[in-house]
Amino acid sequence: MGTRSGDLDPALVSYLAQEEGVAVAEVENWLNKRSGLLGVSGLSNDMRELAAAYDTDPRARLAVDVFCHRARKYLGSYLAALGGAEAVIFSGGIGENSSLVRQKICEKMDWCGLQLDTAANAATFRRDNRISTANSKLSAFVIRSDEELVIARETARIAGPLVKRQR
Repeated sequence: MGTRSGDLDPALVSYLAQEEGVAVAEVENWLNKRSGLLGVSGLSNDMRELAAAYDTDPRARLAVDVFCHRARKYLGSYLAALGGAEAVIFSGGIGENSSLVRQKICEKMDWCGLQLDTAANAATFRRDNRISTANSKLSAFVIRSDEELVIARETARIAGPLVKRQR
């Protein structure tokens, strides 16, 4: 996450409050507004800035690597819980726009049959595309999302009958 801690032991909140001599609310502020990519990198919560600094800033590299490790861990656990899948979809801001993040997440995923096409991955930016090899048993795609359009369509679908009844 950009500024939030993600998963942690719940006992950490009271431990940090006691150790640092601060109120629990201050620790919650740290965990919600000063952690995540920002806290690890000390630079930014914006993946674009961290990716740009990946090769030159060790903390930016660490933040990106931790983010990708965590995403890969969740991907693997979902694949295990589902008993496999046909495809992995990268979407949203980071998924659609960061070939570095997609590459790092897909590393070490050979065990489930995912083989990244590095050229297709590197060439995919702001467009839909298959980024796995033709021989990959688990396909990977970049699919652009348009959350505002989905919200507008759902609002029209739900509100449409209500508006007609009020006329």
